[in-house]
Amino acid sequence: MSSKRLRTESENGLGRKRQLKREIAELNPLLLEAKERVSEAWSRGLEYSHELGLQVSTQPFTHCVIPDFIQSQSFLTGLQNDLLQLNFHEKSNDLYKFKQSDDLRRRKGYHISALRKILYEDFRLWLSDIADVKLESTVDISCAKYEYTDVLLCHDDELEGRRIAFILYLVPEWQQSDGGTLDLYDADDHYQPREIVKSLTPTWNTLVFFEVSPVSHHQVSEVVVEGKCRLSISGWFYGPMLERPPRYIECLSQVPHIACDEEILYEWINPIYMDMSAQANIQEQFEEKSEILLKNFFKKEKFQMVCEAISSPKIKWKRRGPANKRCYDQAEEDGFPDILDKCMKLFYSEAMFLLLSNFTGLKLHFLAASDNDEKDEQEDDLEMSDENEQACSSTEKDEKSDSTLLNGNDSRGDSVLETTEKTMPTDSPQKPGVPVCRGELRRWKNGYYTLIHDTNVENTEFALDLLLNCGCEGWDEEFGGVTSYIAKGEDEELLTLCPEDNALALIYRDKETLKFVKHVNQKSINKFNKNNDGCSFWDFSFVYYE
Repeated sequence: MSSKRLRTESENGLGRKRQLKREIAELNPLLLEAKERVSEAWSRGLEYSHELGLQVSTQPFTHCVIPDFIQSQSFLTGLQNDLLQLNFHEKSNDLYKFKQSDDLRRRKGYHISALRKILYEDFRLWLSDIADVKLESTVDISCAKYEYTDVLLCHDDELEGRRIAFILYLVPEWQQSDGGTLDLYDADDHYQPREIVKSLTPTWNTLVFFEVSPVSHHQVSEVVVEGKCRLSISGWFYGPMLERPPRYIECLSQVPHIACDEEILYEWINPIYMDMSAQANIQEQFEEKSEILLKNFFKKEKFQMVCEAISSPKIKWKRRGPANKRCYDQAEEDGFPDILDKCMKLFYSEAMFLLLSNFTGLKLHFLAASDNDEKDEQEDDLEMSDENEQACSSTEKDEKSDSTLLNGNDSRGDSVLETTEKTMPTDSPQKPGVPVCRGELRRWKNGYYTLIHDTNVENTEFALDLLLNCGCEGWDEEFGGVTSYIAKGEDEELLTLCPEDNALALIYRDKETLKFVKHVNQKSINKFNKNNDGCSFWDFSFVYYE
């Protein structure tokens, strides 16, 4: 009996050993076979294609596609199952929305450990020879799940020490129409992404790698199919970074207000917001929270006229980029329908600057009072009082026989006050800058967004943001298109603004507060889109500076 049991255990043990042997992960021998040709193509910037599918491409930047990266299908199936059992965390900010696992560098388990060994050892050495660079033994590696409406927007992957980026796909049968493609951008003369010139569709057991550089702009397009999971393992090999050119900084034009009679306000704006007591109440709320939403801001008939004109085919729209900063349509003001021309004039008008001053307490017009003015007045009164006392003291001491001066203190005081009032503006050490603004009419639809970026000159000054949306009745936050405000270096949102028809949003932000518009996703088409041109909504976006 015991001998039979021993034979059974022995047989089972042998069976397990055979099973483990069948699941040993090994690189495709094609990598060794094609190594010299791949290395030559990589170093000389040449195209190379092997009959078994391995490709080196140079456009729009050098990258390599390796099919059947790992030989054992049973190993890959086990790896896929293990990965799907991991804890995934929802990752969402201006740049991406997907689910990511914990760092796999220390994750135990046979399949994940074996994959790490392949990447850290065999593949890293192969890559070092191909790229002719010494890659460090430290490798970042994690697993990501992209499902319906998940996306990773345009970026270049550049971060201290990153040299080679890689992605290994473990996906079901996948079509380009499903989304989730790896889109590669070409670059302009300023190393900014221009347009997508190549899209790689995920394929089971295919690995893609490329060198991280100032022009390695890419994205994962939105997954637009329901019920499929784009599972991948990705990360970076570290080594000496490529030299990076100075970052390109855009120039944004700002203009002062245009002369315009206040009648334009009464023509356009809901009368309840023209009442002085209402404005005082709005200012009190704004000063407490630094933001306010004024619903039904335009008169109903004016807003309807704007909504009708804004969808006119006569309006010329241009795509605003680059894609690593923004993607939306901006209206060209030349050739605007008359009603839109007047609407833009309203936002640029001197009367609007003054009204916004009354709403917010900001010094957007020279007639608007501010806390600084009150403080300056108190300091001026104190200074004038000191000057008067000194003048009287000097007169009494040096000219005691002059009765005109002794008995004319009021007259002299009036004279000093009058002179001070006339000379103070030119005598002040620094005159405040002239309030300015910039604005645009934007069109939003599926695939559009704005991103936070470290060259944004908007964040160098305190500013008042103004937003007014059109054509978004019934819009839901789940569609994206929401304007979010966050503190610099933080992911937690301070404020979110969901598009709402004819509601004027005013937000005051400091230099440490950043804003972005969330990616407008596929749900906006399936659940909302009611326009033949695919547009979701429009907004007037202005920024005012004191």
